[in-house]
Amino acid sequence: MAAGGSRTVLGLWLLAAGLCGAVAAGRSPSCHEVRTAFQLRQIGPLKLVPDVPTAESDLQICQHRAPTCCTKKMEESYQAAVRRERTQSIQALNFELKYMIVGHITAFQEAFESLLRFAENRTSSLFETAYRPMAKEAAEPVKELFTDISLYILGAETTVESAVLRFFDSLFPLVYSRLINPGITDLSEDYTECLRLTRQDINPFGHYSKNMVTELSKSLWASRMLSQALSLGIEVINTTEHAALTKECSRALVKMQYCPHCQGLTLIRPCVGYCLNVMRGCLASVSELDAQWREFISTLEYLTNEMAASHDLEIALSGIWNSINEAILHAQLNGPQLSATVDKVCGQPKQQEGNLSSANIVPVKEVTETQTFMMAHTSLNNKRSSLPLKASKNDKSRSLKKISREFINYMKRSRTFYASIAERLCDGDLVMRDSSTCWNGEDVVESLSRLLTQTHLAGAVPAWCVLSLTSPVMLFRTDELFCAETWWFTHSHRKNPVD
Repeated sequence: MAAGGSRTVLGLWLLAAGLCGAVAAGRSPSCHEVRTAFQLRQIGPLKLVPDVPTAESDLQICQHRAPTCCTKKMEESYQAAVRRERTQSIQALNFELKYMIVGHITAFQEAFESLLRFAENRTSSLFETAYRPMAKEAAEPVKELFTDISLYILGAETTVESAVLRFFDSLFPLVYSRLINPGITDLSEDYTECLRLTRQDINPFGHYSKNMVTELSKSLWASRMLSQALSLGIEVINTTEHAALTKECSRALVKMQYCPHCQGLTLIRPCVGYCLNVMRGCLASVSELDAQWREFISTLEYLTNEMAASHDLEIALSGIWNSINEAILHAQLNGPQLSATVDKVCGQPKQQEGNLSSANIVPVKEVTETQTFMMAHTSLNNKRSSLPLKASKNDKSRSLKKISREFINYMKRSRTFYASIAERLCDGDLVMRDSSTCWNGEDVVESLSRLLTQTHLAGAVPAWCVLSLTSPVMLFRTDELFCAETWWFTHSHRKNPVD
């Protein structure tokens, strides 16, 4: 007898055996098992399931010559059930990956916040220790600087350059009135604004402000891109969970999972190869993400290496106080020239009378450049070497390098996540690999899973799967990943990454 005939006979024999057993036991053929499965799986109201098999003629999916326990209304409920079950199955597969990414987003953010808090404390200590006359007034600009840096890392529409230059704009009036000319009274708003604008032209802090922009831009860029990349990864995963199944896919899933129920075969499972073909067809649009997902993992690896290696974020942030210190010292050493230029642009500020001793006043107009240079140097070396800038134990968190290493090691294992999603769905409770029989979509057949590999079992992807490739949301996410990777790659190879 031909193989096809043997399978048909086997399926009919199993059905007949069940019915004959019921008759032999003094019972009429019943749909009791089907009703039980219908109820346990919460597929729909029990009133849809007939009490006994009938010759249903209007079935659209589970068409079979034998009497059936299914109705057209049940088929509709089965289609809703498979859509719900596929969403739940993909969510279960995604859970670990999404959990790891979300967890590391939190870990990275906590590490960033810890580093920023430590760097801000060091900078505040600089003013309180070395520049006490302006420490109180400098507190707000310092706070704004680190707030802007934090917002930049998290993806806000700002730049490192604007944050740093805005800080030095606010700092110059304080340095000019408290350190270069300590005899000046409280500056008017107009005079302070004039000093802020003049700072951009006369560059009182030399190359230190620009160097600070360059160093921070290189390091913070990778951190910002990593933060955005992780968020994009979560969006892609969420999209796959809610990708709509096509009508053809829903029908194929019902035929694979629930058509055996119509014949009373509620315990039979799909054949492995059959399951793979159906799942690959249904998830063709999701599998299309494979190439971009692999590149995405490579991009994450590159960004974490950049952040923790050549452009070490920890070194860059912890060095902010030193850049500010050197910038202030540079302005002090060039005090006479700065005062002369400011006087031409902003006019003469008022001098404080009676409240300061003559020893504490530096009358710029009467001091020569050599004298100013020597006065400034009496404390500059101490300011460079005596600051209490060691990190406290409370400021320490897990190292960014350690977090990055753990994260990338895990993400490397997920490179084939979307390429193997059909296999992992079929590896669950959907099929039974150790069973001697299985459902092939038409009949119960002998299982070949122990004799052949999955490659031999799984044939070509069904023709109807092409329809699922047109999902606008999935195509958008694929393009979004591709465009993001192209942008990151292009900008990462520039000498000074663009904010």
